[in-house]
Amino acid sequence: MDVFERISLGEYSLEQTSVISAVEMHTGGEPTRIVVRGYPHLEGDTLLEKRAYAREKLDEIRRRLMLEPRGHKEMYGAILVPETERTRIGEADVGVLFCHNEGYSTMCGHATLALGRLLVDTEDEQVFPRRRQIHFDGSNDECRLRLHAPCGVVEVTVPIIRQGNRVRSDPGRNVRFVSVRSFAAAVDVTVEVPEELRWPELQKAGKHAVKVDIAYGGAFYVIVQEKELGFEHVRNGVDLKRLDAATAALKRLVGARKDLFRGHGLEAELEYLYGVIVVDEGEGQVGLGGLDDGRVGVCFFADQQIDRSPTGSGVSARVALARAKGLLGDGERVRFDSLLSADATRPDGDVEGGAAGAFVGSAVPGGRVVVEGRAFYTGASVFVAEDAFSRGGFLV
Repeated sequence: MDVFERISLGEYSLEQTSVISAVEMHTGGEPTRIVVRGYPHLEGDTLLEKRAYAREKLDEIRRRLMLEPRGHKEMYGAILVPETERTRIGEADVGVLFCHNEGYSTMCGHATLALGRLLVDTEDEQVFPRRRQIHFDGSNDECRLRLHAPCGVVEVTVPIIRQGNRVRSDPGRNVRFVSVRSFAAAVDVTVEVPEELRWPELQKAGKHAVKVDIAYGGAFYVIVQEKELGFEHVRNGVDLKRLDAATAALKRLVGARKDLFRGHGLEAELEYLYGVIVVDEGEGQVGLGGLDDGRVGVCFFADQQIDRSPTGSGVSARVALARAKGLLGDGERVRFDSLLSADATRPDGDVEGGAAGAFVGSAVPGGRVVVEGRAFYTGASVFVAEDAFSRGGFLV
């Protein structure tokens, strides 16, 4: 037996710690570390109660998996929850908790696209007990499943390849999901920036206030045009440290206005600001450029993580906002880019959201949004804690 097998069996683990097994994926360059084995039982009757239990009792495991030396400031994770209140009554097939450098998010689009592939590909019924119950559409070569996220049930459609009696996900076609109800929470909100919080670009522009929109796509986002912050041509590259400072100050100011996130019919646990998305001027044009002229967005979320993907729940929020402003109708499809997918020098990009990582978003009736994109496997890992120093993770 070699070292890898002995690590996997827990021979190098501290007492009262478990070996955690994970599948590693990326969506548009944004990682998802999906825990498939070794995570403790989550107490609670509802998914939100299980989320609270994870935060209060098991957060050391999140830190261990997300932070250094096993992860990094930009790591993202998903913890499968086989049974929730929605799976028990037949409204969902499996639950999930999402996690990051700060805690636990309410929705994640890029991870949902990755999970769609994994849940079709796994044959382990301990990982996905209802795997044999998911709907198979032979006419379109697709599988459909229902993912219970903290924000609600998300419908996921995964293209498949048939191999005899077995099916596997097709990495060459887009996975898509239908969001929970998405909406514009507030439009054209003026945010006064105190002098001590004004970043250099805002000062240079001679401004003391910023106009923003707030929208929800399973999580709340501030959506702000680059020029409002004093920046230009974000699409062509920008000093991310400077943009980080500006968005951190803005998030602090808007996040403190709790009234903006209340009164929308959501659970109290969902009523907070998750991220800030900086967009270009084209976000204000009718049709948002369609599939030919992708809209670029830079998303800072949680503790100022920078999303490498176009941010799936952010796409839901941006489509809902555009629809509320009369810029987009039901069924109109728009390409959304990150800084990575907008880089024309990167290989394999296409308007449908190919390997370079663009997403496609479109509104559907009922205030929901379809988000399309591709996710890819990058590896499989086992994680242990052999020493107390690294047990809870750290950041430098």
